[in-house]
Amino acid sequence: MMERDRADDEIEIMNPHSSYSGSYNPYAITDYYGQKVHTIHLNGMSRKLLKFLILFDNTSLLYFPGQFLSGRVLLELADETPALGLHFHVVGEGVVRSRSVRQERVYDKESYIDFRMKLLGDVDQGSLSVLSPGIHSFPFKLGLPHGLPSTFLGRYGWIQYYCKAALREPSGLIHKNHQVFVVMNPIDLRLEPALSSPFKCQIKHKLGVACFDYGTIECNIVLDRAAYVPGENILVSGTVANRSSIACKMSRAVLVESIQYFARNKVIKVEKRELAVRTRPKIRPHSLDEWIEEPLFVPPLPPTNLAGCHLIKIEYDVFFIVTPKSFEKEIKLQIPIVLGTYPFDHPTNDTGSEFPESILKPETFYPSTLPIIRPWMHESKADPFH
Repeated sequence: MMERDRADDEIEIMNPHSSYSGSYNPYAITDYYGQKVHTIHLNGMSRKLLKFLILFDNTSLLYFPGQFLSGRVLLELADETPALGLHFHVVGEGVVRSRSVRQERVYDKESYIDFRMKLLGDVDQGSLSVLSPGIHSFPFKLGLPHGLPSTFLGRYGWIQYYCKAALREPSGLIHKNHQVFVVMNPIDLRLEPALSSPFKCQIKHKLGVACFDYGTIECNIVLDRAAYVPGENILVSGTVANRSSIACKMSRAVLVESIQYFARNKVIKVEKRELAVRTRPKIRPHSLDEWIEEPLFVPPLPPTNLAGCHLIKIEYDVFFIVTPKSFEKEIKLQIPIVLGTYPFDHPTNDTGSEFPESILKPETFYPSTLPIIRPWMHESKADPFH
């Protein structure tokens, strides 16, 4: 056990901020043969190992909670190679990290999967195996737990899943490799029929102060429903009645993503991003402006919240904002929406399985809803911890 644990612990834990020299994208659907073998050189360079790959049976690398993660570790050797063991580790984790106002490091972590096994060699230490030249395949299979949160990458935290493998030689050489896979915990909007109804919101705002009454602005806004999936349009309708003597510069509808990061049960960071915007021109005094199914496109995004994760919370809102002229403050309506993965009109699953088989076909809408690396994340400075 000591030998196994030691080798496994020496496998570098990869994360979005790792100093690993290779390109790392926890959401990328990578080519298996693009994997890089990382070898710790202790007593010279090993030329015996030609290939060291982690291959999944599901080549899309997309999995759902409750499914089986299966595949094999593939070795190709040029010569006979003695080995103390081939160690395999499946990891699922959520991490939040940031700096406080005083530049103190704030960090928290939770584990979703921590499965270790030895694919070659006895569990007891001291066993030695000799691998012949050629190709060797070591299968693995395990069931993913129910309730896993979806893969996610944010500025101050992430949820990631990956497999690690390490081959140890008696000479002290340790060959290492890793392979990321994506987990999607879907939200089925068909189970929430109430969210398919139009969502209405209104506000009546008085302009001016006690001595100067300029009139009122009344907003009545309707969304075609209260839940969507990526790739759909949020249809915004309604009226803005300007019953005042002050003109309004503009009115706009904005889709906003809010991400809260928690550490030690406290909110340490909040991200807010405008994802889509629709605007209409100024509204003259004592006039009416009408919105008729103005579309807000929902880009590829993770679903509302991250079920099973206690460190990261995601919410989506549509803000309707009217901007009066002069020094009057903006008039805002905040309308929360749910972002799911199965739309209301998705065909019923007749196969009897938990998820439709079509979900993994590239021609369907679903793969486009995978979480993606956001472009603005590359605008930030290097991680202060590395």
